[in-house]
Amino acid sequence: MKENRVLIVEDEPKLASLLSDYLQSSGYKTETIMDGLQVIPALKQNMPSLMLLDVMLPGKDGMEICKEVRRFSEIPIIMLTARVEEIDRLLGLELGADDYICKPFSPREVVARVKAVMRRSRGGVIQTEELVLDESRNTAILKGQTLDLTVVEFQLLKLLASDPGRIFTRNQLIDRIYHDHRIVSDRTIDSHIKKLRRKISDALPGQEFIHSVYGIGYKFEQVDL
Repeated sequence: MKENRVLIVEDEPKLASLLSDYLQSSGYKTETIMDGLQVIPALKQNMPSLMLLDVMLPGKDGMEICKEVRRFSEIPIIMLTARVEEIDRLLGLELGADDYICKPFSPREVVARVKAVMRRSRGGVIQTEELVLDESRNTAILKGQTLDLTVVEFQLLKLLASDPGRIFTRNQLIDRIYHDHRIVSDRTIDSHIKKLRRKISDALPGQEFIHSVYGIGYKFEQVDL
């Protein structure tokens, strides 16, 4: 992966050119693809740092591309969409997108979102006010205390903490944690979450970070008990 290289997947030439100009002026290298069928081969040949992915594309739409990409890569994806219906926004995120921006938008807003998502994903390190996760070392430090986590527990915490406040369904957690598509039940995820919560509670009694959202799934958010 080349540092700070953004792949722009957008079939409107003027918009693609505008985004490219703004990103380049902010220090990013850019490449543009306008046909959905070209995206997966391009990614497998040369993975960028982040992808801006339009939903409506010729050849193959952005939703299907996002779903395919998540089968082999955790590259940050920001979806661009003219669809304003809430179901489309949610669907984009459920398929593994890191963020979405609705058209029309300001190019400056896009650059700001790119910078924010890049910060969260750079170097395999995720850092919030309370938590530091280093994927290269598989270490989790919560307010100065190191957590003794299994690989699955670490991946769950990393995913939840990568987007504080966002609700992840159990199916989303399963799809993002188990890349080999093994059969995993909701109870398995619940069991891992229970153990993860206990380890966090042992390290920091009186504070809770992983919350159940009834009928949906889980989210990461600090709450003093």
